[in-house]
Amino acid sequence: MRILVSGASGLVGSALVRRWTAGPEPLHQVARLVRRRQPSAPSEVPWDPEAGQLDPKALEGFDAIVHLAGENVGQGRWTREKMARIRNSRVRGTALLCAQAARLSNPPTTLISASAVGFYGDRNAAILDESAGPGSGFLADVCREWESATQPAAAAGIRVVLMRIGVVLAREGGALGPMLRLFRLGLGGRIGSGNQYTSWISLEDLVAAVEFLLTHGSLCGPVNVTSPEPVTNRQFTRALAHAVRRPAILHVPSFALRLALGAMADEMLLASIRAVPKKLVDAGFSFRHAQLDQALLAAVAR
Repeated sequence: MRILVSGASGLVGSALVRRWTAGPEPLHQVARLVRRRQPSAPSEVPWDPEAGQLDPKALEGFDAIVHLAGENVGQGRWTREKMARIRNSRVRGTALLCAQAARLSNPPTTLISASAVGFYGDRNAAILDESAGPGSGFLADVCREWESATQPAAAAGIRVVLMRIGVVLAREGGALGPMLRLFRLGLGGRIGSGNQYTSWISLEDLVAAVEFLLTHGSLCGPVNVTSPEPVTNRQFTRALAHAVRRPAILHVPSFALRLALGAMADEMLLASIRAVPKKLVDAGFSFRHAQLDQALLAAVAR
């Protein structure tokens, strides 16, 4: 397949590109959407989502688009400017890409666009499959707008898959990297009450899920890309401490997190989201790391 990837330098994008292009016989022909005005390689397609610049001719000939670009939500305090970047980088970029793809005489068959389980908001212990409605809060609003921005592509007959991704567990980056360093120093511990649910997925399973979604044409619309076994923060803390063989007896109270991180604490660390991947499971997707212990031990071992 010819696949165009945005966000190709991020944690998930780089893993996908490595998977598809490694070795003497690559699995797919991959091009990258880049913000450089002058591409440094024939496999690069320039765009400027903030300025609304993307030549639709550059999108011709692709079988699929995997759209992952967006401001890192877990890096830096959520100032008003940061929150605007989080929203705009997702909504404007997606709207531009989908509008231009919809103009093509031969559009790609499939668009796989990232979203997040933040769509559901803080829902305590409620089990959330893809039929659950949106929650409230900043991230829920962003996810709703982000997903809605794909409408031009769907209206043009492109199969649109909205990946509602959980916390990605990978040693090389994402949320797990900083946690590993703390836990190995014996500075790990539960956050807030510890009863809030975390929906997670290993990087390997996420890459496999994207490949599954590319080839299973019956899947469209929202798809929870998470492990089938979400865990509480208390369970996560215990499993990570076991994986690194260190105690985790500390406790970070909610008020301290709110003082340090502001709105980010409530939306990302204290919110409880218990999402399950009903569509993936029903379609026959097989998880390599269905259980948290498996995923953490695999990440730590690498």
